[in-house]
Amino acid sequence: MHRGAHTLAAEATELYEGSRSKVARFIGAEPEQLVFTRGATTAINYIAYGWGLNHLKEGDKILVTIMEHHANLVPWQLISRYTGAELVYLELNDDLTVDTSTLDQVLTDDVAIVAFSGMSNVTGALGPIDVLAEAARSVGAISVLDGAQLVPHTPVDVADLGVDFLAFSAHKMLGPTGIGALWGKPERLEEMEPTEGGGEMINTVERNESTWAPVPHKFEAGTPPIAEAIGFGAAVDYLDAVGMDTIAAHEREITAYTLDRLSEIPDLTIYGPRDVTLRGSAVSFELGDVHPHDIATILDQDGIAVRAGHHCARPLMKYLKIPATARASFYLYNVPEEVDALVESLYKARKLFGLT
Repeated sequence: MHRGAHTLAAEATELYEGSRSKVARFIGAEPEQLVFTRGATTAINYIAYGWGLNHLKEGDKILVTIMEHHANLVPWQLISRYTGAELVYLELNDDLTVDTSTLDQVLTDDVAIVAFSGMSNVTGALGPIDVLAEAARSVGAISVLDGAQLVPHTPVDVADLGVDFLAFSAHKMLGPTGIGALWGKPERLEEMEPTEGGGEMINTVERNESTWAPVPHKFEAGTPPIAEAIGFGAAVDYLDAVGMDTIAAHEREITAYTLDRLSEIPDLTIYGPRDVTLRGSAVSFELGDVHPHDIATILDQDGIAVRAGHHCARPLMKYLKIPATARASFYLYNVPEEVDALVESLYKARKLFGLT
């Protein structure tokens, strides 16, 4: 692909680059602004090492929120070790949305990066994207948006977001695993160094130095994930056909129904905003003192799949003073009858664990 002159190579290249165009168009971007990665985690690491390692210095600060997934936290911790930068945090309001009231205190001129999630994978809370993007601009910092939970669930146009970088994954939007995307403003991508070297990403190679291919190929070393990229393109075709406005409206309805039904259950605690305009469709909860893993086991016996654990968000769990939650996640294919089945199974769990 890209290299072969024969028919199959040309067809593979056309399909691969065609998918890049589809995925870019899905978020309102140009193809040359979109880099294929192994997922949102890899995309954020590209930013951390490709931009952060070359621009951060001792005394700089990286502003994150306490609700971040490890993918948007651990890379910044690692880069801080190498550069001397320091992590600072925004915490949460009572409804577990991000508390921006302390921005004036933490947003100083030495903040170089503001990194935040568009939607919490634990509480479903939407991130204050416009506020944090503008805050970053006001001090000359770059803004990094973890869109892994956002892009699959609501219409996204990078021109409206106002951020410098956006990371997201195919497998959360009906696509294959092992592929995602990094979007960046052209000037930011030019400022980045590649984090992997090898074939495909070079322009020239001499004995002691090399020059890089133009963005986005500059960041795509080695044999690309051709099949995965084509699958990614097929997924966005499907989502486009359904309509992201339709998907967002459906999710608001089923999330509202879920919150109402779960609120009926005694001893059940829901984590996250109750206002569906402030949240997405990931609903985390506890049932009395029953461990979430036990809840998940009982639900599984009834054919109901939930996630149980810390959800790769341990700092948030410590902030909430809980070890774990159970999480039910809803998408375009879920229906109210499945919520009813979840509630019925949770009542069964209450009885089994002596909560009635």
